Amino acid sequence: QVQLVESGGGQVQPGGSLSVTCEVSGISLEYYNVAWFRQAAGEEREGVACIESPNPYTYYSNSVKGRFTINRAKGLNSAWMEMTNLKPEDTAVYYCAIASKGWYGNPWYDPRGYDYWGRGTQITVSA
Repeated sequence: QVQLVESGGGQVQPGGSLSVTCEVSGISLEYYNVAWFRQAAGEEREGVACIESPNPYTYYSNSVKGRFTINRAKGLNSAWMEMTNLKPEDTAVYYCAIASKGWYGNPWYDPRGYDYWGRGTQITVSA
């Protein structure tokens, strides 16, 4: 059974930093691309960042580029994302997702391209 578990969410003040981690079990992450999505209340799910496998090429949405960094470690079944200079508009539930290579022909930020999802972790940015 494949499971993705996110951790590291919480509340932070504007300008602060947080890290979120995705632990994967039941499958080898080596063959999957890993992404973070987020969904704010009343909004659609948005692709935030993605890192490929085996080459660690990364993708970011314009809204987080330069502030968020996604990473993975070879040999570990986990990935993480470091978030800096957080803004109130970053408030959302953050989900980890993994995808076979090619995302079934969808863009990396399209949720339809992902095979497995975590349950999410809440991040709230407020003073």
